[in-house]
Amino acid sequence: MVVLREMRQEEYPAYCEYFIEDYSQEIAQNYGHSMEVAVDLAQKDLQSSFPDGLESTEHSLLCIDAEIEGQLCLIGYLWHSINLKDKSTFIYDFYISAGYRGNGFGKQAIAVLESQLSLTDIHQIKLRVAYSNQRALKLYQDVGFLITGLNMSKNISGS
Repeated sequence: MVVLREMRQEEYPAYCEYFIEDYSQEIAQNYGHSMEVAVDLAQKDLQSSFPDGLESTEHSLLCIDAEIEGQLCLIGYLWHSINLKDKSTFIYDFYISAGYRGNGFGKQAIAVLESQLSLTDIHQIKLRVAYSNQRALKLYQDVGFLITGLNMSKNISGS
């Protein structure tokens, strides 16, 4: 059993630490930035999305809890933002802790999100997945996401 719940204030610092570490590595790997630049970009991205911490109304930062040996345990995070104009939500971050991967929790979390959104006027979930993250790509395809485009980049020598 998986439950999505709003993140509590005391959980936010741990999320920020995880996110900056994880996202900065993705930025460095995918865009060729130094780790120093990548960390700075990750921090700025998080700050711009959550300028007042969890008080933001545009973004929803959820904890993913799963029943493990009879108790609910925090196993991951899901950050999404609803766009009422096009009746969609965009997943900015979806993370299942390494020790809990491969147990179906990711699929269950997406199903719970879909179920919650089906009670609203939201009809589409969008996201971006790094090309190098084949595990995530497989999960998303397994639960019915379609590839709608590809992000590409090219470094210009001397820049």
